[in-house]
Amino acid sequence: MKKFIAIVAFFAAVTVANAQQFGLKGGLTLSTINGSDTPKDNKAMVLYEAGVLYKADLGAGFAIQPALAYQVKGASLNQRNKVESKTGFVELSVGAQWGPDLLAFRPYIFVEPYLGYALTGKESLSVSDSGTSSDAINKSLQEDAKNKLEYGAGAGIGVEIASHVQLSCQLFRNFGKLYKESELDNGTLRLIKPSYQNLKSYQGVKFTLAILF
Repeated sequence: MKKFIAIVAFFAAVTVANAQQFGLKGGLTLSTINGSDTPKDNKAMVLYEAGVLYKADLGAGFAIQPALAYQVKGASLNQRNKVESKTGFVELSVGAQWGPDLLAFRPYIFVEPYLGYALTGKESLSVSDSGTSSDAINKSLQEDAKNKLEYGAGAGIGVEIASHVQLSCQLFRNFGKLYKESELDNGTLRLIKPSYQNLKSYQGVKFTLAILF
């Protein structure tokens, strides 16, 4: 009887251990800004993300996967002027997954809301008729006009191999606006408001590799 209890306890401990995993993740982000007046001239920037994660299996194919990452998003567009924007966020996400366990691998679908705060960024505005840029305007765009807080959601598909490697592809979209309209009405930013007033926020696709321990 004691041996039976010990065996059951052993397998229960193994199951609990396998149900919770920590990991590292990194990947590429291709992002643009929605709301452009000229979508065909809205060029994606290839940027990156890197972070840590925790995965908890809930049974019946369901799992949750919170993550904390440094995520860089950006875009290059030709509106009335050439606009380039890049922002690095510290981003907290909570992914909800479902997929059947096929022993060697597990295909899954997921949704992932997220919340982030801008730590770094760069704005570049070139006036098309002169080819010049204004350091003062770019600094004001970055420090005053750009919203620091971001929030949004993503959805995608992935595959988990041997319970330790994840490959995923996700479409994402930030909600809210990247730039504060009230700030675009102030000072020198009034001059470039037509290039920014309709811009909303980042959207795009992410390709991610995660290693689980």
